Amino acid sequence: MAGHGRQGTAGRDGRLSAHGALYGAVDLGTHNCRLLIAGADGQRGLRVVDAVSSAARLGEGLAGSGRLKPAAMDRAIAALARFQRRMSRLGVARARAVATEACRSAANRAEFLDRVLAETGMELQPISPAEESGLTLAGCAPLLDPARPRTLLFDIGGGSTEAIWVEQGHEDGIPRIRDLLSLPAGVLTLSERLNCGDGAADRLRRTGDALDGALADFDDRHGIARALGDGGIQVIGTSGTVTTLAAVLLGLRRYRRALVDGVEVDFGRIAALCRDLAGSDRATRAALPCVGPERADLLGVGCAILAALHRRWPAERLTVADRGIREGILLRMLAEEAASPAADPRP
Repeated sequence: MAGHGRQGTAGRDGRLSAHGALYGAVDLGTHNCRLLIAGADGQRGLRVVDAVSSAARLGEGLAGSGRLKPAAMDRAIAALARFQRRMSRLGVARARAVATEACRSAANRAEFLDRVLAETGMELQPISPAEESGLTLAGCAPLLDPARPRTLLFDIGGGSTEAIWVEQGHEDGIPRIRDLLSLPAGVLTLSERLNCGDGAADRLRRTGDALDGALADFDDRHGIARALGDGGIQVIGTSGTVTTLAAVLLGLRRYRRALVDGVEVDFGRIAALCRDLAGSDRATRAALPCVGPERADLLGVGCAILAALHRRWPAERLTVADRGIREGILLRMLAEEAASPAADPRP
């Protein structure tokens, strides 16, 4: 995916006069709410104009009550309203907004969706784990190695963790999901459930053991661990946990997406770092560059999950992806427009 380009001037017809139509993608997760605005960039896919993220924490308290808290809904709606205004200012021609685990599992999701529409004008769509994984794969597709016919793609989210088994090599060249495992175990929900402050190392270790058991059946169905040694499997990780740890491993003082997205790292070194951080105190994690006190507990849980993934699938290399659902939404929009060149891209 291309980096940030100059923005040009937004016209009243919903297009950038210098670069053509712009498209928006909103991903409301359990912890973060993200916006990506981009246009087409020829063979390179996306030309990113704007990217924003807000820690709306929609899933706060959901693990215990099964319902979205009023304060959490207020935060998410405020973020979505900001995103809607941002898209309007930039003249976005077409947009799609989706919500994942927290919204789809909440007992009061209908109330929340009605509020979103009434207060922001945005039609927010809860998507299934299957569609979420399909969009994640579409967004990560540019990182797939065509020389390796199979890919294990995992996504550690705020409310769930997905393992996606992908096959390439079809006649049309499109990678396909052969199987999907979605576990209701994410960094925010587990952090609340386990009370992951100082002294949580044993709880995190037991959580990792339980996750490994949940991964076993998926692994046995496809023989993933056995096949890792033949070099034909690429392992890709996408999540805040993976990208943050990669930045730490690279020695970055400030997070830089251009240096992280697509980089291949030693999976064993990241797993060792995970084990150390999962057993450390909050202050140690908070002191790391690119982490800070607000994300220290979440990183501890993410490390426990990632360590379990590595224990089950100890690949030599891990491809780090700072991309996913939003990029998948935008690339699908562009493909639809390319298939209907005469269509008006405005809603």
